[in-house]
Amino acid sequence: MGIKSFRGARRMQTATIDESPLTVSDYMTTNLITFSPNQTIESVMQALIKNRISGGPVVNEKNELIGVISEGDCIKQISESRYYNMPMHDSTIEKHITKNVETIDGNMNIFDAAKRFLDAKRRRFPIVENGKLIGQISQKDVLKAAMQLKGQNWK
Repeated sequence: MGIKSFRGARRMQTATIDESPLTVSDYMTTNLITFSPNQTIESVMQALIKNRISGGPVVNEKNELIGVISEGDCIKQISESRYYNMPMHDSTIEKHITKNVETIDGNMNIFDAAKRFLDAKRRRFPIVENGKLIGQISQKDVLKAAMQLKGQNWK
């Protein structure tokens, strides 16, 4: 005579982990500090220091992305103005921004975005929808997403 199990019939366990993919729009920053092309270099440097950011998107009056300005762009302008002994206070950022800006789709999976960060060696990517700037994703945002998933499956 065999031993009978007192547990009863076994049932298939259902996974309770949410397997919906995390998108860039779930973690992007929408409350951005933006700059206009006619701002002076000095005002941009003050904003970067005050807000403790390393750069930001440059938009026109229609909120269309036209470029990005960074600390490096400002430092380059400081160096050039010193070399040529030219004052900086009148110089606008329009000539000093990076114009060919890579963007990311807000519907992209957050881990595909992480791969884009590694491949492009960028600190941030703007998100544009219908020609308008709607947000920005940074490397720190990707880290936040990873920390939320800690202990779960990487999907």
